[in-house]
Amino acid sequence: MGKKALIIEDDGSIAELLRLYLEKDGFEVAQAGDGGQGTELAQSFEPDVILLDIMLPVKDGWQVCREVRSFSKTPIIMLTAKGETADKVAGLEMGADDYLTKPFEVKELLARVHAIMRRTAEDEGDKPKRLSFDKLVIDLDSYELIVDGKKVDTPPKEMELLFHLASSPNRVYTRNQLLDEVWGFDYFGDSRTVDVHVKRLREKLEGVSDQWRLKTVWGVGYKFEVGAA
Repeated sequence: MGKKALIIEDDGSIAELLRLYLEKDGFEVAQAGDGGQGTELAQSFEPDVILLDIMLPVKDGWQVCREVRSFSKTPIIMLTAKGETADKVAGLEMGADDYLTKPFEVKELLARVHAIMRRTAEDEGDKPKRLSFDKLVIDLDSYELIVDGKKVDTPPKEMELLFHLASSPNRVYTRNQLLDEVWGFDYFGDSRTVDVHVKRLREKLEGVSDQWRLKTVWGVGYKFEVGAA
């Protein structure tokens, strides 16, 4: 089955450049020039990856990201002319998988697309995707996080990060390892990406149980610690 990419970008020259490179790379490509059309195509076209500009007419990229995440786990790479950390953090918190600041090299974007596609293909294996701990269930089959008996709304990448850490209790991961193994690219991203996701997870999990915790190993990275009491 062929690969499909959706470009949601109102700058025609950038959109056309991306289309040319993606089609050359074997993708079937759909384009949307505003957020409203982009959200509709995300449902009808069923892409394997979405390239999403932030500054869009009708609906901005943040709104599109929120709406797409309500019905799809399709990987989203946000494209923005804003380089401020706050803008990047906002996109990640809404469920985006990666971001690129304009201007960017198309080769780098394609590398990130391929990394996300590889990660998605690996995740489609039939390995166990449900972990249970005291007052905590992490279910990647349904992408549900159950905390103290209640379902907690959690973006896909936060779920994947928590599952990855919890799959190897007490193992310490560096930020670079987590970027590579969860996001699927070799340090293309900012290590703050990992910090933001861990912070958001802690807000959901802090104080739930004394039998496990997300722990910072200073100067190294993070681990899912069990038997911490």
